[in-house]
Amino acid sequence: MELRAQQLERERLLLEQEVERLIRKSEAQQYLQLVTVAVLLVLVLLLWFMGWERSLRRERNGEENDGVNEEGVRNMDANGEEAVGNEEGNANREEDNNDDGNVQQAGNAAANEADHGGNGAVNEDAAAENNREDLVREIEEVFGEIIGVVLTERIQWPVQDLQRGCEWITVLMDNYATFFGLVLSNSFYPVLQRAIGVGSAFEGWSPREQDVVYRVLVPMTPPRGHSFHLELDTAGHTQLRNFRVRVQLECTCRREQQGDNMLCFLHHPKEELRRNQDPSLLDTLCTGSYLDVQKTARWFYQLVRAVWPALPQSHGWHLTLLPSRRSCQFKVTNGEETFRIEMLFGVRRGDSDIFVSSQPREAHTPNTTWPETYAVAEMKFFKHIARQAPPNSLHLRCLQLFTRLQLGFCFSTYAIKTLIMHLLAATPVALWRRRHFLERLLQIRDGLFLCVRAKRLNHFIVGNERLPRDIRVPPDVATATTHNLFHRLAQDSDAYSQAMLEYWVLRKWFDESIKMNLE
Repeated sequence: MELRAQQLERERLLLEQEVERLIRKSEAQQYLQLVTVAVLLVLVLLLWFMGWERSLRRERNGEENDGVNEEGVRNMDANGEEAVGNEEGNANREEDNNDDGNVQQAGNAAANEADHGGNGAVNEDAAAENNREDLVREIEEVFGEIIGVVLTERIQWPVQDLQRGCEWITVLMDNYATFFGLVLSNSFYPVLQRAIGVGSAFEGWSPREQDVVYRVLVPMTPPRGHSFHLELDTAGHTQLRNFRVRVQLECTCRREQQGDNMLCFLHHPKEELRRNQDPSLLDTLCTGSYLDVQKTARWFYQLVRAVWPALPQSHGWHLTLLPSRRSCQFKVTNGEETFRIEMLFGVRRGDSDIFVSSQPREAHTPNTTWPETYAVAEMKFFKHIARQAPPNSLHLRCLQLFTRLQLGFCFSTYAIKTLIMHLLAATPVALWRRRHFLERLLQIRDGLFLCVRAKRLNHFIVGNERLPRDIRVPPDVATATTHNLFHRLAQDSDAYSQAMLEYWVLRKWFDESIKMNLE
């Protein structure tokens, strides 16, 4: 009986929760309907007020024209009387001249009246046309706002707070960087710089809420007595470039003479180096003379595990390392929240925002191959747009909606992101407000069709010489022949047919989704 009572109590609580949820949902729907009706009433009042104002302006213009015409008539009468007086005083001497003058004066008055009437009619027509254009523009903005409100209220958006997650990850990475510096200060492993947040989460969006990955790129610089040299790898013949990081030993004899507690790897005997100094980077993380990605990833795993107990986050969070060959992936959880983190590592190209990184571009990337990555430059582009965009800009929601919609199709998330970056660069940020939401969604949909039909979608960073000034790229990247993300469609007719078929299916899903949310 006691168990039965407990079960009934649980069922009662669940029933109360369900009723409360339905009540909240009903209240939300009623609120949305009231808002829609209120906006429509405001629109009707606005239209009535504009019509009344136009009629009042037309009456005022008519009265002003009548006043001008009466003044013209009075002037003509005065001129006529003056002409008659002159004619009586000078009848014998200037009769012909006065007649000609009167005729000319009357003609000028008539011409002036005709011109005034014509100009008044033209001005009135122009004013009416401007009023009509303003009215149409205001109606479009009001209806656009209504549609934007309905769509943003009814489309299900991820509820995860990406900004809070990024801030938490940034603090964690800063703590890691502090301890990395302490642990590696006297070693001959790469020097690790402060991590840079990259990828969708740090750009402000995420295609999948349930498995958000917070990616960071950790720049590496050579340790003492070493230097990095980037060599272009031409073996793959891919449009996007791969590099190899050659590690070279540098002479440190002068530093040794200045009291630096370090032996020169080039000029000291190997036996002495082996007895008195840690091995060089060539002997730990390299294959031959080139930095090895997988060896570096294993070293990162060991470093992350060893430093974790010293971090403040270790007291309330649990660390779990995840398998990966070319990066360091792990998750931290406190029982309520879970963050999945991927630490990529790379070498900066000069002082630019372009790196060579450990992130693979193909399924089987050689261990000594470091693909060129544009993730930092793309992240900075989204930050640039965010600084210029109005507070209610929906460009990230457009991106999130389309990337979620295309999952399962042949179009990659990166292709959709690239398309929207091109549109963001070409369309003023003021046109990404809520009132333009549907218009921008249709622009993205039609833009994807044009790219598929043309079998071309240009890379946003490579070959783009119109990037914002705060995004720094090497000259060979800015002036390079742009990479076509749809080059496979141009090479394979079957792939093109499949892409076109999937586009029409995607378009049908999109249209039905928009229609369903507007009903």
